[in-house]
Amino acid sequence: MAVLLDIKNATKRYGDQVLLDEASATITDDGKIGFIGRNGAGKSTLLRVILGEEELDSGEIVRHPRLRLGYLRQHDPFLPGETTVDFLKRDSGQPDWKCGEVAGRFELKGTTLDGPVAALSGGWQTRVKLAALLLHEPNLLLLDEPTNFLDLRTQILLEHFLREYRESCLIVSHDRAFLAATCDRTLDLARGKLTVFPGKVDAYLEFQAAQRLHAERTNASVIAKRRQLEDFIARNKARASTASRAKSKSKQLERLEVEEIATEDPSAAIRCPSVSPRNGSAVRCVDLEIGYPDRPVAAGIDLEIVHGSRAAIVGDNGQGKTTFLRTLVRSLSPRSGTVKWGHGCDLGIYAQHVYTSLPEQETVLGHLERLAAIGTKSQRILDLAAAMLFRGKAVEKAVRVLSGGERARLCLAGLLLGSHNVLVLDEPGNHLDVETVDALARALCDYEGTVIFTSHDRSFMEAVATTVIEVKEGRVTNYLGDYAAYLAGIEREIDDAEAADRPHKSAGATRPASRGGTGRRSEPDERDVRKEIASVEKAIARLDAEKRRHDAALLSATEATEAVRLHELAVEAARKLAEQEERWLSLQEKLAAATD
Repeated sequence: MAVLLDIKNATKRYGDQVLLDEASATITDDGKIGFIGRNGAGKSTLLRVILGEEELDSGEIVRHPRLRLGYLRQHDPFLPGETTVDFLKRDSGQPDWKCGEVAGRFELKGTTLDGPVAALSGGWQTRVKLAALLLHEPNLLLLDEPTNFLDLRTQILLEHFLREYRESCLIVSHDRAFLAATCDRTLDLARGKLTVFPGKVDAYLEFQAAQRLHAERTNASVIAKRRQLEDFIARNKARASTASRAKSKSKQLERLEVEEIATEDPSAAIRCPSVSPRNGSAVRCVDLEIGYPDRPVAAGIDLEIVHGSRAAIVGDNGQGKTTFLRTLVRSLSPRSGTVKWGHGCDLGIYAQHVYTSLPEQETVLGHLERLAAIGTKSQRILDLAAAMLFRGKAVEKAVRVLSGGERARLCLAGLLLGSHNVLVLDEPGNHLDVETVDALARALCDYEGTVIFTSHDRSFMEAVATTVIEVKEGRVTNYLGDYAAYLAGIEREIDDAEAADRPHKSAGATRPASRGGTGRRSEPDERDVRKEIASVEKAIARLDAEKRRHDAALLSATEATEAVRLHELAVEAARKLAEQEERWLSLQEKLAAATD
C-alpha cells in the first residue's frame, strides 16, 4: 500500500471564511473514496489545490513521485469535425484498438464512435471525455460531481466501470446512491477538518450519528453527576464535620468534564405551497407529436397525469425529456395534437433557462418577497432563503452579481414561496447539497398539488415519484411500474449487453496487423471469468430483491387487475432469476477449468 497523497495541516481561507483549518488526511492506492460535505465546505477548492491550480495558505500536500492524476474536464476539448475515435487517439496517443476497447465500456460504438463527436448530446460527450481520461491510465481519478447531467444509463455504466477499476479514486458527489455503489471509504470535510472513515458513506453517517448520541448521553450523565456533587458541596462545606468530605467532592467535581460536541449544520427548512387537493385530470395529451419544425422527436403521445401525481419523466439523454416538458408548459408548440390542462391549474415552472431572465436590479430578499404568496411570513422567506444557501448578508446581494448556480437556487426558492398547484421541475436538485435535496424531496412528498419533474438523482427520484413516464425511441408512455422497477430494468439491459459483449472483450481487442497485433486469444482467462461471475451475482441479487418486492406487493393487492399484473411480474422475475442461477453454475465450471 503506497501513499499517493498526504495532506498535512492544510489551511485555506477566503476572507473570513475558513475552508481548511489545519486539516490532515492520507489517500492511499488501495481504495475508492467518496468525498462528502455541505455546499461551500471547500471540497472543490481542495481538488483544485491537489491539481496545483490553487495554493494553500499554509500546510502542504505531499505527492507520491509516481502519482498520475486524472481529472474529468468540464470544457469541451474537441476539434471541429473530429470523430470520437480520432479525438481519443489524438488526446491519449493510444492506438485505435485500445481507444475502441475503452470506449466500448461506455457503449461508444458504431456511428457513435466513428461519427463526429460534436453531433453527440452533452451526456454522450461526457462519456467520450471519461473514455479519454481513462486512456491516460491515471492511478488516482479525481471526479467532481460526475453524475451531474448524466442520464441514468450513463451513471450505471460509470458505476460498473468504477467498481472494476483497479486504481484509486476520489469522488465528490451529492448522490449517495452513486457513492454507495462505487466507494468503499469516506472522506468528510466539515468545519475545516478532514475525517477519513474506513467504510461506505451510509455507514459513516450512521457512525457519526451514533457518536453524537453517545456523546450526548455521556454529557447528560456527567451533568447530572455534577449537579449531585454541587448540591452535596453546598450543603456540607460550611459544617466542620463534613468540610473535608465536601473538599474531596470538590476535587472530584473538577475532574468531571463535558465532551465538546460540534454543532450540527442547520437543516434545510423547505415547504411547498399550501394548496387544496384536486381530483381528475391535471393534464391530458391527445395524439401529440413533439419536436421542432425540421425535426420530430416523438409522436402518437396519448397520456394523462392526474391531480396529486408526482410524475417522473425518465429516459436517456437526447431522447426528448426536455422537449416534452417544454411542450407541456407551452414554451414549445406541438407539431400536431393537443395538450390540455385541467381547469384551475396554476403552473410554477423551474427550468434551466428560467433563471437567466431574473430582474438584475433586485436583491435576493426583494425577489423572494415579491414572489411570495400573500400572507407569507417573513421568517418563512428567510428560512427558505437560508435553505438555498442565502444566509445572513447574502440575502442583500443583487441578482446581477449572482453566479449561475445561485440564480438557479433563487429561482427555485421563489417558486416554492408561490401559490402554484402544479410544479414543473427540470433537474431541481442541481446546485443543491444532499441535505437540501433530501429536504426538497420530503417537501414535495407532503405537497398536495401535482409535480412533473426530471432528475438524475436516483435517491430523489425513488423518494418522490408516484408515476413514471418514459421518453424512448420516439414514444412517450406511462411506464408500467414504479421507479425501482424502471431502475432494475435499465440495470438488466446493461448487464445483458455487457454479458453479450464480454466474450469479445475477454478474448482481447483485435489489433491491426500493421501495428504488430497478436490477434485474439481463444479462451477467456481466469480474471475474465471472475468478472463475469461477479456480474451474474449482482444480477441474481437484484432479481431476487425484485421478486421478493413483487411477492410482498401481491399479498397486499386489493384489485384483481393489479394482483394479476404483480403475479406476472413475480413470475417473470423468477424465470430470469433461474436463468442467472444456471448461468452462475456454468461459470463456476469454467472457473474450475481455468484454474486447473
